[in-house]
Amino acid sequence: MNREIDLASTIVAIATPPGVGALGIIRISGPAALEIASKIFQGKHELSPWHLVQGNLFDFESGEFFDEATAVYFPASRSYTREDMVELICHGSPVILEEVVRLALKAGARMAHPGEFTLRAYLNGRIDLLQAEAVNDLIRATSLRQARLSFYQLNGRLSRKIDGLRESLIYILSQIEAAIEFPDEGILLDKEQIRKKIKEVIGELDKLIESHNLGEAMMRGVTLALVGRANVGKSTLFNALLEKDRAIVSPFPGTTRDYLEEKIKIDDLIFNLVDMAGLGKPDHPVEEEGIRRGRQLASQAEGLLIILDNSQPLCDADLEILSLARDKKAIFVLNKIDLPAQIEREKLNALAGGSKLIEVSALFRLNLDKLKRSIAEVFSPALNKNYENVIFHWREKAALERTKEALTQVLEKQNGGYSDEIIAEELRLAADTLGQLTGEIKSEEIINAIFSEFCIGK
Repeated sequence: MNREIDLASTIVAIATPPGVGALGIIRISGPAALEIASKIFQGKHELSPWHLVQGNLFDFESGEFFDEATAVYFPASRSYTREDMVELICHGSPVILEEVVRLALKAGARMAHPGEFTLRAYLNGRIDLLQAEAVNDLIRATSLRQARLSFYQLNGRLSRKIDGLRESLIYILSQIEAAIEFPDEGILLDKEQIRKKIKEVIGELDKLIESHNLGEAMMRGVTLALVGRANVGKSTLFNALLEKDRAIVSPFPGTTRDYLEEKIKIDDLIFNLVDMAGLGKPDHPVEEEGIRRGRQLASQAEGLLIILDNSQPLCDADLEILSLARDKKAIFVLNKIDLPAQIEREKLNALAGGSKLIEVSALFRLNLDKLKRSIAEVFSPALNKNYENVIFHWREKAALERTKEALTQVLEKQNGGYSDEIIAEELRLAADTLGQLTGEIKSEEIINAIFSEFCIGK
């Protein structure tokens, strides 16, 4: 890996978030954890496994005490890292926490790398890579539903699913390889049964791959661009959805010349709303640059909210903007329904095609709940599906897609009359890819990518 991990060393880090708090935790893990902690902490009783001991923090350089604290000793057999580990719990002053770390370093520990506690848990066989990612997902959960799913993954539910699929592939592979290696034994392959088993595995992979849409919306959010010509009420709607005055609103066209981005939460899902300059003919060089950026953002967004003005007839600029919805999911938002209608409804319905059309008044907050429900339904249709497992990371989705592609190749090559040796190689590729997913087959690049995202105390 890019950073050298010395499992013989003892590491220390603050395990609670930065800032002032009532309590703070310092975690020490490694072969000398108990020895180092005993230099810093003097308890009323000797530290014994899994018992909370009261005492004081001690500066062994000056010979002075500097805080009340409690300590817990976790022996290697039952600790988070599967190493001897001590957690010191004291007052959450940054000065006190940093002093404890300084003394631990003086006593022979070294600073933990980001994610190194969980990395050691993985390297010592306590958890696999999927469980390690679930630790970080649980810490960063944006909703209770995501927290629950991450908790189940931390407890191995997704890992067991992946292991089961891999075992199915290895069993099929063993049958094919036995027929290859022992041709004189008269081993007959039931190719139809093999095809059936592979199709079953592909079906399970499809469910997991599909769940990533929900996982992405829960964790990072779906980016939605608010597009429309100038003065149709994009910024008013932006503020109304956020329930705060984030964008400047005025009756004069071209008020928004750059773009604003904010997050909203709907039904446990995160949406990144982008308010941008009105599209159309610019009246100023700055507005022209805003429109250029707006078009770029609209092309990159995962979905569009196309805003139209109910009080104005459709114009050429509207028709050009409507064309943006051809290749993307979109909701047509007919704004200003509090004003007399001038827009051609039949023409608008025809142009919208199968896309949803929601009528609102952003100024008077009319039908915003309906719009929010539609946003969740259109841009995350998996919301109401009861997935047993949800894929949160692109790494996981990509591995599942590579596995599916390899298995699809197996079926095609079976149909094409390819040799068992070639088919076995595709099956081995699929099984190895699933093995990398859990970390059973180690990849330094993948391990580095995962643990570099962690906060230092984990």
